Amino acid sequence: MKIYTKFGDSGETALYGGTRVPKDALQIEALGTVDELNAYIGYAQTLIDDEDISALVIRIQNHLFSVGADLATPETHTQSAEMRITSDFTSEMESAIDTLSDELPPLTNFILPGGCTAGSILHVARAVCRRSERCVVRLSHETEVNLEIIRCLNRLSDLLFVLARVVNHRAQTEEPIWES
Repeated sequence: MKIYTKFGDSGETALYGGTRVPKDALQIEALGTVDELNAYIGYAQTLIDDEDISALVIRIQNHLFSVGADLATPETHTQSAEMRITSDFTSEMESAIDTLSDELPPLTNFILPGGCTAGSILHVARAVCRRSERCVVRLSHETEVNLEIIRCLNRLSDLLFVLARVVNHRAQTEEPIWES
């Protein structure tokens, strides 16, 4: 099987079900930003030695594929309802945030993105996650969007922040403090 199809050579791409849209459509921008987020999370995962954190990161990556499928499936598609994400993973992320936060010292200052390499990349992923969220919110002003995607991305950025802190803490790397 060839990796290239040439179907996108005219500047269009297909959504799930075959609907063609311009590659610069906001829906494709949202999909691409979620994909970029997933790539940064995958990069961070290669740098994480802790099995529990690594497993959670892989779970996040799998869920982000489901977010992409949700974004790529038009409401009119016959399998539309099956492609929608639910609040289950958002609840799971909240639980992970609570559990992981218990092992961290309380925040008494603003921290700067940084620390060990894995922690730094998780901070990059957090920033890309926020951009993804903004893009999906913009898209929701144009078309019907599953609002659980916005909640999920919002919570994921919080989880990525906590994960960056935990990775730095476990690596015994001090978090850079903001000095005004």
